[in-house]
Amino acid sequence: MRNTVRTTRRPLSRTSRAFALGLSATLAAGLLAACSSDDDDGSGGDGDQLTLRVGVFGQFGFQEAGLYDEYMELHPEIKIEQDSTTENGDYITALRTHLSQNAGLDDIQAIEIGNIAEMTHDLPDAWVDFNEYDVDTSHFMPFKVDQATDADGRLIALGTDIGPTGICYRTDYFEQAGLPTDPEAVGELFSSWDSYLAAGEEFKENAPDGVTWMDAAGGMFNAVVSGYEERYTNAAGEEVYENSEAVQTAWDYAVQAAQGDLTDDVQQFTDPWNAAMTNGAFATLAACPAWMLGYIASTAGEDQQGLWNIAASPAPSNWGGSFIGVPEASDHHDEAVALAQWLTAPEQQAKLFTERGSYPSSAEAQQAPEVLNATNPYFGDAPIGQFFSEAAAQIPSSPIGPNDQIIQETFTNQALLSIEQNGTDPDDAWDDALSSLENALAE
Repeated sequence: MRNTVRTTRRPLSRTSRAFALGLSATLAAGLLAACSSDDDDGSGGDGDQLTLRVGVFGQFGFQEAGLYDEYMELHPEIKIEQDSTTENGDYITALRTHLSQNAGLDDIQAIEIGNIAEMTHDLPDAWVDFNEYDVDTSHFMPFKVDQATDADGRLIALGTDIGPTGICYRTDYFEQAGLPTDPEAVGELFSSWDSYLAAGEEFKENAPDGVTWMDAAGGMFNAVVSGYEERYTNAAGEEVYENSEAVQTAWDYAVQAAQGDLTDDVQQFTDPWNAAMTNGAFATLAACPAWMLGYIASTAGEDQQGLWNIAASPAPSNWGGSFIGVPEASDHHDEAVALAQWLTAPEQQAKLFTERGSYPSSAEAQQAPEVLNATNPYFGDAPIGQFFSEAAAQIPSSPIGPNDQIIQETFTNQALLSIEQNGTDPDDAWDDALSSLENALAE
């Protein structure tokens, strides 16, 4: 997806500092305080066993899929312990602090896609270069390697998953509204974003009481903008969001949805959004990457099992995905690199998909029979392996910049939300977004 050209290194940007505001220095210092790298010899008190610590956010999947236990069986001399922070916002704030201090870090640290460009631009020297360890990267999708490579060609992280997208929909609501329910027929209904919105207008005329067409205008914005090769940052590393065709097109469609009463007026990944999903308040998710299927299943619950399905998006794209890297501050570079390489190898990536729904960033893993033949019982036994394989093949290669995340969130969680919830005029909301970004991104 991404073929990033990176700019000259510079100190941590004001954007990065602003992102970290609101958390105390104590929190930032404490979240990773249990790390072994600068506090002990890594022996963990287990004789000749070497303890490696892995820092992650959320339910990253390694531990849940049993990968640590499998590795320790293969390497009895290694003990793995995980430090997990629930929210990536808290996690990345602490990680930035410890990277800048070159202390207090785990032997392996996870990096979310929204933060990888910041690491390659602002803090590349804080990470081990995997190129120096003869790590095989040939099995990864090329854009995944590009995203984690700095301006000097140093590979600071290895890819875990990616997020190829479709559109998730409620089959029962579609049937009640007189719309097709078969994924192929629904895919034809979603042949363009115009037809997707037109279907929403038709749905609205016959919708079940209290059910809207989609969850949030911000979700549609993300779905549309991610289908373009150039979004917020161009190949020269320049921020172009103000005049970007991708941003303007995504904005226009999202505004149309918001003003057309097609959304549930909630901000994604908040408690009201979770409650709306649990209560069945909307019929579609315009941006539904592979990892979202697990989120839907856990949030919507057993009552909605078999009611959801997934159809092709008008423009498949990538939303999400992560990496793992080895900080220079680790005392165990060789062992940590070996573990990171094993965790991201094709076999382990395939297992993460079948066990956790994390779609592989490894092209080799994508072709594994267990991936290609995977189905999802919650989604009516949808052939998700084949579906996401086809979607992944269409992901555009897009430059990514260190400020992409704050740009995206300003448009989705601020500007579009103000239109949905407060009835703000779209022109005023757009101008407010540009003004906010000018202040946030000022050097």
